[in-house]
Amino acid sequence: MTTDYTPPVEGTGVKATIQRFGGYLAGMIMPNIAAFIAWGLITALFIPSGWIPNEMFAALVDPMIKVLLPVLIGYTGGRMVHGQRGAVVGAVATMGVVVGAEVPMFLGAMIIGPLAAYLLKLFDDAVKDRIKAGFEMLVDNFSAGIIGGAVALLGVWGIGPIIEKVTEVAGDAANWLISNNVLPLASVVIEPAKVLFLNNAINHGVLTPLGAADVTETGKSILFMLESNPGPGLGLLLAFFFFGPRALRPSAPAAIIIQFFGGIHEIYFPYVLMKPRLILAMIAGGASGILVFIATGAGLLASPAPGSIFAYLAVTPPGGYFGVLAGIVVATGVTFVVASALLGFGRGEKEETPAEETSTTPQEA
Repeated sequence: MTTDYTPPVEGTGVKATIQRFGGYLAGMIMPNIAAFIAWGLITALFIPSGWIPNEMFAALVDPMIKVLLPVLIGYTGGRMVHGQRGAVVGAVATMGVVVGAEVPMFLGAMIIGPLAAYLLKLFDDAVKDRIKAGFEMLVDNFSAGIIGGAVALLGVWGIGPIIEKVTEVAGDAANWLISNNVLPLASVVIEPAKVLFLNNAINHGVLTPLGAADVTETGKSILFMLESNPGPGLGLLLAFFFFGPRALRPSAPAAIIIQFFGGIHEIYFPYVLMKPRLILAMIAGGASGILVFIATGAGLLASPAPGSIFAYLAVTPPGGYFGVLAGIVVATGVTFVVASALLGFGRGEKEETPAEETSTTPQEA
């Protein structure tokens, strides 16, 4: 079985278009799941708040999430479009968005890697019958280098600042919802922003300062729990374990340990990006958890860092465990049910498995 994952989708309607889009995202992310798990384990173990704090090993965390993982995604996306040459220019172009923004550029990599490869493919198709014998290698190398470098410059100049602006807008939207006392609706902004790896910007840039102000007045704050609730991620990963594509099921238990017990929520974001409709499950689970937190008067003494079940229990005020645990359990259950339904309760497995086992890149077919 190959690592490529591009399920064929027939039809031209909106649903088919969304399914094709999800299939291409899956094709870029699924081959790199092992790298996400490696990063998650290193993060959960060695960061200052991890299980075995180690400053030397923790130095791997930022370069891996900000450089290695986006470049791998850009490389894979380029390969899907134009084989090995597309993979190389996709990786080069991805470095542009990596340098052009402070946040991890997974979304940028998914855009710019295939774009650079597509431009190279257009060039190759245009000149393939016009190159004189003996000049093929020269033209191939220089064309790939020029196109890859040019798109990388575009990434630094254009896409990076755009993603930074998206981060700012998401933070402002979350702040507005909180200020207008419609906390459950905050999940409509927070959950999509999280899977685009803007979780730290919202949590530490908006929610934590506001929560700290609450603590000085009431002794606890629900705001610490809006983004960091480990329940929705657990519910999603459980749904993948029971009903997801067969090729992904073995990766779910390790991801659950990293996410729920290690507090590294980023590990489940690629699973949502593979099937974008699952963001509905994350919103439903997040909003349900918030409703339970409100109904039970739950709150935390400080921001749980990282957002693991252990960190939650450590910053729960005395006598407040019922509300906190109830919100996590309900968020888990609602996300699991909705995600399982969106995955078809495994009914689509027979259709997806042959595609997974036989799919190849366009150049390998």
